[in-house]
Amino acid sequence: MDFLRFFFLLCVLSWTCFHVLKSILQPRRRPNFPPGPPPLPVIGNILQLGENPHQSLAKLAKTYGPLMHLKFGSVDTIVVSSPALAKEVLQKHDRVLSGRPHPDVTSAYGHNKVSLAWLPIDGRWRVLRKICKDQMFSLQRIDSSQGLRREKLRKLLDYVQECCNSCRLLDIADAAFSMSLNLISASLFSVEFAQIGSDSSHDFKGIVRGLLQLAGTPNLADYFPLLKPIDPQGLKRKSVSNFGKLLRIFDDIIDQRLKSESRAYTNYERKNDLLEALLDISRRNESELNRNDILHLLMDLFIAGTDTTANTVEWVMAELIHSPGKMSKARKELQTIIGGKGQVQESDISRLPYLQAVVKETFRLHPPGPLLIPHKAEADAEINGYIVPRNAQILVNVWAIGRDSSIWSNPDVFEPERFLDSKIDIRGQDFELIPFGSGRRICPGLPLAYRIVHVLVASLIHNFDWKLEGGITPDELDMKEKFQLTLQKAVPLKAVPVKL
Repeated sequence: MDFLRFFFLLCVLSWTCFHVLKSILQPRRRPNFPPGPPPLPVIGNILQLGENPHQSLAKLAKTYGPLMHLKFGSVDTIVVSSPALAKEVLQKHDRVLSGRPHPDVTSAYGHNKVSLAWLPIDGRWRVLRKICKDQMFSLQRIDSSQGLRREKLRKLLDYVQECCNSCRLLDIADAAFSMSLNLISASLFSVEFAQIGSDSSHDFKGIVRGLLQLAGTPNLADYFPLLKPIDPQGLKRKSVSNFGKLLRIFDDIIDQRLKSESRAYTNYERKNDLLEALLDISRRNESELNRNDILHLLMDLFIAGTDTTANTVEWVMAELIHSPGKMSKARKELQTIIGGKGQVQESDISRLPYLQAVVKETFRLHPPGPLLIPHKAEADAEINGYIVPRNAQILVNVWAIGRDSSIWSNPDVFEPERFLDSKIDIRGQDFELIPFGSGRRICPGLPLAYRIVHVLVASLIHNFDWKLEGGITPDELDMKEKFQLTLQKAVPLKAVPVKL
């Protein structure tokens, strides 16, 4: 341990001396980068990130403008904080600026080399993207799986009713996570990973949130590549542990499926799930999709399909409980359209404009990924007369865009009514509101997430009122945020459901 510590200090000292000498001996060039805060020697602007980088970068943008250049160690970083510039990056210059940096934590088990989320825009990426669209997120597939979602929603509402009957506190994010977990595991593997309200879902939640937290933690190994072999913060080691747990689970499931098929091939009852479809593709052409590809694609879908949905549902419920008048409006609309005892269906969403406005307003204030997943410039690009240098990472601060007073009146206030007479949508064409991104890298699961969030929130407020824990009043509800790549509530929302 003493040797490692000494070696780490020696590397940092060597790196510092090299860059100090370089800055002294080499004449200063001033490339036409966007404006930004002056960087400190060697470390650059790392100290200005803070615990909530989306907020820190939004404050800096008020001084330096919506296109900023910062230096994080050796990494050039461009931060975009306006709809017009987001459109430039995500649409106009999409081909050049759709690369991905490779954070060190994503290299566990070689994930960044095969992951749909981290692959460059090339033939391999297109194959995986097409598989996801055809087998999981096409309109036909989503419509055909409505029965599965109704079943999981029914189980969740039964559990909420149990909490109601016993006047028991419900952790809303935990409940939504358990439903999302079972929905995604049933869609992928035809099995349920957790019983709602049990500790089993907590284990998966810990793994998923652990990975997201690691990906969102500023990592010295990313900013100073010389430190990657050392992993000074231990983030890569933790990532390997969490990735390994999920991959072993998925590997065992694949083994069991293949054994079941081989033992009783003639009488084998095919599963109508994604794993079956992926294995079929692999059998036809292993070069198109091999077992390792399948494992890492399942990993991407599993992580993306659980925590972000749960977080969004928690934020919607928190905003509605925090604003009783808005809750009353949303509930009145449901009672008018659905009736007093009817169950909300996905086909009802289009008839619930106020509910849609509530969800849009929540996405504006609390986007699931406040900085999206970072992009990378594959070549120099010119935006607004400034140079975005090759290999720069690009952060689109959708949180800052959603709080911009030049775009939104009363930007920090929850006002769903602003969307009632607005044509702004969340599907990636209106850059004032792009919680799922836009362009080639837009989240492929958007159509499914849209349905789940609306129906789940509608069911929770249509059937139940909510009493906060500890007798606190709605205006006392803690609404502070916590950044972990995704945007979470700093204090989990817990409330007692009361039957209406």
